[in-house]
Amino acid sequence: MHFVIMGCGRVGASLARSLERGGHDVAIVDQDPTAFHRLGPEFAGRQVAGVGFDRDTLVAAGIEDAYAFAAVSSGDNSNILAARVARETFGVEHVVARIYDPERAEIYQRLGIPTVATVRWTADQVIRRLLPQGHAPELTDASGSIVIAEVQADPSWIGRRLSEIESVTSSRVAYLTRLGEGTVPGVDTVYQDGDLLHLTIARTRVGEVERLLGRAAPPHDR
Repeated sequence: MHFVIMGCGRVGASLARSLERGGHDVAIVDQDPTAFHRLGPEFAGRQVAGVGFDRDTLVAAGIEDAYAFAAVSSGDNSNILAARVARETFGVEHVVARIYDPERAEIYQRLGIPTVATVRWTADQVIRRLLPQGHAPELTDASGSIVIAEVQADPSWIGRRLSEIESVTSSRVAYLTRLGEGTVPGVDTVYQDGDLLHLTIARTRVGEVERLLGRAAPPHDR
């Protein structure tokens, strides 16, 4: 399946890599060509510099053959405009738009465009809205009871050791994605702005861990 993504920020880049690892064809659009550095050297998909709601840009990204389109840039207006062009002009059935304002999100939902009004988006959350149920890529053990899940932490965790995250969540940090590269953390590794956390968790605890890290970090022990 071919996917077109608008926005090569943290979520867009992670989404593109995840879909490509799942065996899908991916094109990603961003106005800033330097944003594509977030994809890392292994990314083989199409990189299109341009405005994500421009028709010619979308055609260059293969929108006419797209199974799904995700608008995940940092701008509400750009995202919803691009999503509407994908849906109404090119007839893409599976479309999702990133919207920060909950009230506006409700309006766009009535237009038939799925939205999520939250700052703490993860690539997994986007994929679950785009792929048919049961097709989202996921790393598990043989029994399926343990997963390696990408979990977003509240900004208040920036500067805190990963060991604190493990203690609060009763999980293990399997690896980090930092500047597009996978990194195996050490005992003193600190969570930095832009890091993607990949935690080893029991499948039944994924939602709980997402909620724990979505809250403000606890105060340091004195």
